[in-house]
Amino acid sequence: MHPSIIPLIPQLNQLSTRVLIIPGLHNSEEGHWQSWLQSQYRGSRRVNQACWHTADLDAWADRIGETIQQTGRHTQWVAVAHSFGCLALARYLDQQRATEQPHQIGSALFVAPADPVKFDVVHRLPQESLGIPSILIGSENDPWMPLERAQQWASLWGARFRNLGAVGHINVESGFGPWPLARYKVDQMIREQQRLRRLERDASLSPPVANAATWHRPPHATAGWPRRQ
Repeated sequence: MHPSIIPLIPQLNQLSTRVLIIPGLHNSEEGHWQSWLQSQYRGSRRVNQACWHTADLDAWADRIGETIQQTGRHTQWVAVAHSFGCLALARYLDQQRATEQPHQIGSALFVAPADPVKFDVVHRLPQESLGIPSILIGSENDPWMPLERAQQWASLWGARFRNLGAVGHINVESGFGPWPLARYKVDQMIREQQRLRRLERDASLSPPVANAATWHRPPHATAGWPRRQ
């Protein structure tokens, strides 16, 4: 465990920031890094699809929204998606932006996204920034997405890109069970959300600053009024 994350869990609950796990096709089994990551955070949730074996982009995106709605409006999420789940998350964020509805996802980690070309959904995915802080992690020999195309999607979505090397699809088959790097990245996102919330809270508690344009000069004030003390 990274030494800087030990006191994180109580703060996470207090600030209503939670982790949302979005697996790919066939779900993420018990030994998968996503399952391990979910166990690391109290209050984390998994998006469970009605049919794990059918790559229905809109149905999967709708399930993300339904899962979020079940937890109320006062929770902000760090979304962690894998494979086809990455495409569903991008679709969901794009749909929410189109309807100008708040989506409650403050940041996102995309890991080994599936190639939209394979599923013929390129035209249904956002072609611009997702509007939230995000990271996309790709692999040099991922059978589900060429590295160059993963870089292109990261650029389109405004996500920071990280090449993890020749590590396959970043799943159980390629040796990814417990994955400290994923936890470290999620912790960074949680801390940033907490920092922004503190800034918003402090700003709301600060007294308003008088605008010099609205000051009225007293009738007997000198020409130098107002003077600095």
